[in-house]
Amino acid sequence: WAVHNVSSPPDVDDDYFCVKAIYSGGDQSFAHYTSLQNSLPPDDFRNSVPSKRIFTLNNKIVCRWMNNASGRPSSEIIDEIDTVFSSAGCLNGSFLARSNDDHYKTSHKYSGINMNTSRLLFHKLIQSDHPQISQQVAASMEKNLIPRFPKSPPDIEAMRVYITLTECPLLSDPNNYVTLAIPFAASILRLEKTPLKVLENWWSTLEPAFFQKVVQLYKEIVVSLLQRAMSMMTISERRDYFIYLQTALKILEILHRVNETAGQIIHYAKFYIHELQDLIDIRNDYITWIQHHAFRMDFSSGTQEDIPITICTYPFVFNAQAKTALLQTDAMLQMQIAVDQANRQNFSSFFLPVVDAVNPCLVLIVRREHIVEDAVEALRKSKNVDYKKPLKVIFVGEEAIDAGGVRKEFFLLIMRELLDPKYGMFQYYEESRLIWFSFQTFEDNDLFHLIGIVCGLAIYNFTIVDLPFPLALYKKLLKYKTTLDDLKELIPDVGRSLQQLLDYPEDNVKDIFFLNFTITEEKYGVTQIKELIPNGTNTSVTNENRHEFVEAYVDYVFNKSVAPLFDAFFEGFHKVCGGKVLQLFQPNELQAMVIGNANYDWKELEKNTEYKGEYGADHPTIKFFWAVFHELSLEKKKQFLLFLTGSDRIPILGMKSLKIVIQPTGGGNDYLPVAHTCFNLLDLPKYTDQELLQNKLIQAIDHYEGFSLV
Repeated sequence: WAVHNVSSPPDVDDDYFCVKAIYSGGDQSFAHYTSLQNSLPPDDFRNSVPSKRIFTLNNKIVCRWMNNASGRPSSEIIDEIDTVFSSAGCLNGSFLARSNDDHYKTSHKYSGINMNTSRLLFHKLIQSDHPQISQQVAASMEKNLIPRFPKSPPDIEAMRVYITLTECPLLSDPNNYVTLAIPFAASILRLEKTPLKVLENWWSTLEPAFFQKVVQLYKEIVVSLLQRAMSMMTISERRDYFIYLQTALKILEILHRVNETAGQIIHYAKFYIHELQDLIDIRNDYITWIQHHAFRMDFSSGTQEDIPITICTYPFVFNAQAKTALLQTDAMLQMQIAVDQANRQNFSSFFLPVVDAVNPCLVLIVRREHIVEDAVEALRKSKNVDYKKPLKVIFVGEEAIDAGGVRKEFFLLIMRELLDPKYGMFQYYEESRLIWFSFQTFEDNDLFHLIGIVCGLAIYNFTIVDLPFPLALYKKLLKYKTTLDDLKELIPDVGRSLQQLLDYPEDNVKDIFFLNFTITEEKYGVTQIKELIPNGTNTSVTNENRHEFVEAYVDYVFNKSVAPLFDAFFEGFHKVCGGKVLQLFQPNELQAMVIGNANYDWKELEKNTEYKGEYGADHPTIKFFWAVFHELSLEKKKQFLLFLTGSDRIPILGMKSLKIVIQPTGGGNDYLPVAHTCFNLLDLPKYTDQELLQNKLIQAIDHYEGFSLV
């Protein structure tokens, strides 16, 4: 062997050769060589030779394709497009991050791809005025590219196509859902564990806009498929439909897991499919899901059209309204089970004297002036199974039958009493107008347990209650961690001070703030110092440990100082309505379900109002009524809601779910309007004057309390 361009020594014969190139393989290598006399320079693979590169998608080639495709693209361009979009290698070599040669740093955590470049080039290539190019790209991907994706790509760089292809607008075209987007998703689901983990890592590092695009694509596919399901399908179509829907939902499930693991790349609500309530029967879906899991029903046998499609398997797509419907369905099922169990026991009691008859409802008989004492006594005597029964409330000495309205007022009155400062169970914060558990209370934990039961019963019986607690309460009920933001909501001045401590830019925190790991409290008129950590009195707050101090402060306020009180409340609450469905809620969603919300839309209320008898939207008295109502202050309007519905807030489902009914009543101008809170029904006399109606309506709502028959 000899080196190229080196003169042969006199004694060298003609058998010397020069190596042109070496190709290394797994267990063998090949050398390309020439004779010394005919030697050429060796191939230097450190340098890129343009003529020997594979096709990749870049700005130059896209511009050439587009400029030469004013009419029908030439066969040469069609072949080039087919070459690029039939080859995972060509696409994997495209869109590389060339700044500082970053694509050489490709790893299981870094793709080496410039996602902005991929988005720009795909959108430049796929345009409506060049349909032939788009058709060829789609055909090549459908026939040659996607079907050849392996379960285990040969190298980590071969994974790049999985994150760039979703930037292609063709996948987002509804006409291509079945031919491109769903097969692409299926290829991801076929990946083995290791390459799938690499893809998840790469997804977790995407900018929110790129991650959101993938999520949005498969959400839209789910909606499209569910819309198709509303039409008649053959057995074969239904089989394919089920597979397509499962594929799209499973991809969303992986993306949701990635999003949660990465600390929410996008907001959790971005996964909600708001159209679900119009496309599926959520209650039936939940019942099917329960049957599948509770009775381990085997859906592997039988025909494919019998396989249930349970969206409940993927609960992260449900918004707050859908989750509320699920919780209500779950409560109704549990109520029915409890009632059936009571009825069976009562039937048995006819034949077996040792079996006592029981009430199929949880009945609370209370006196208004002793509502807390009576309720505590009744609930203490109740068994756990009784809490699952429908709740009926009877006020002693009142004639109303509880069809819902009496129950509403019971919750309103008992919570008002329990939260009253005279019990000293909760501390009120003036600036935020919120309350929190008071470590100074003399009441035992049983009363906090009762409050938890009452709150649970309110949810379980579909009644909103007024609880002026911060979001932290609902975080703790769902086992979320409380943060400084929660302290800012409850005690704004303390929260602001702690934020200033964290934001202080200089390195002399210890000398300026002069803090240690303690908190000062006043208990029964005596100032006490509590240590936030062991030896906190002797531990100064410094630049290095100030985050630890803030975390310890928040933890003390929301957890350590009130642990036994909240634990009792937590146990009582979950004794009634704890379960898997409740865990689907986000804290702010649970808060809105418990206390309702204040997203008032008074025009929507008017629009949804129903009328009986001779009343209608154009009746003079009704016109007077709405003219008066819309002129009322916000507080008076809220009082009217309280007067008519038993609550001054609206359900989580919004004002559109709040139906009120107005009917005429006799008696003339001397009578007041009367509310049947059980049915959200207003008896409105046929007033002949707008001012008179205003006076009577305000008089009625100002003196509201108590139930009686009209």
